[in-house]
Amino acid sequence: MTSAATTLLECCNVSKHYGALAAVDGVDLRIGAGEAVGIGGPNGAGKTTFFDLMSGLSAVSGGQVLFNGHSITGTPPHKLFHQGMARTFQITCGFGSLTVLENMLTSVVNGSGREAVGLLFKKRHLEIAMETLETYGLSTKARQLVSDIPVLDRKKLMVASAIVHKPKILLLDEPVGGLMPGEIDEFIALMQRLKGQGITIVFIEHVMRFLMTVADRALIMHQGKLIYDGQPAGIAKDELVRSVYLGSAADNMGSA
Repeated sequence: MTSAATTLLECCNVSKHYGALAAVDGVDLRIGAGEAVGIGGPNGAGKTTFFDLMSGLSAVSGGQVLFNGHSITGTPPHKLFHQGMARTFQITCGFGSLTVLENMLTSVVNGSGREAVGLLFKKRHLEIAMETLETYGLSTKARQLVSDIPVLDRKKLMVASAIVHKPKILLLDEPVGGLMPGEIDEFIALMQRLKGQGITIVFIEHVMRFLMTVADRALIMHQGKLIYDGQPAGIAKDELVRSVYLGSAADNMGSA
């Protein structure tokens, strides 16, 4: 359990109801600064809905979410981004009709919350954008349209755009979905670098090899509730988790 002194993100009895359906059902959770937390669970378990509640994309039906000790319940996502909470999505998004560099510049200028939104870029904006692309191995593709680059590069660009303003926490929804095993390895290496920089990482992932390698702590959701919170190595030994994953992820811990 994360101590109160180090808690960065906290959910207190958070729920989300759609009529009689409880998509998220009274979740209590503390995530400490510098942790890497992986969330697994079967389809329909409530994982993405839970992410939507934490990141302000969806309003909670009950409970509250705290970030840095302050309630952020009802705070819109763009304001949370300016406060240090970044998030990516399952669909690898980007402005496909713009170049990789133009996408990066858009994040540099419009994502800070401190500059006038517009289309005029300064020299320092270009320098920050190119330095970031170089860090993520994308500088040679800076002039290519995003629609023309491979899925792995689009995923890298999405992460680069999310962390260019040095967030305190990064939420990733199925970051390696659709990648080949070798590409997953490359993304794992990227996550390890981010962990080395002290960024708190919380991610949803069905690829157990990624979860087991990147996460310091694993959570498993089922029917809107947390049914496991502990070391990744303990997932396969937990009887309830095994029953939920019968014939799927928990029986294939080493698969890609």
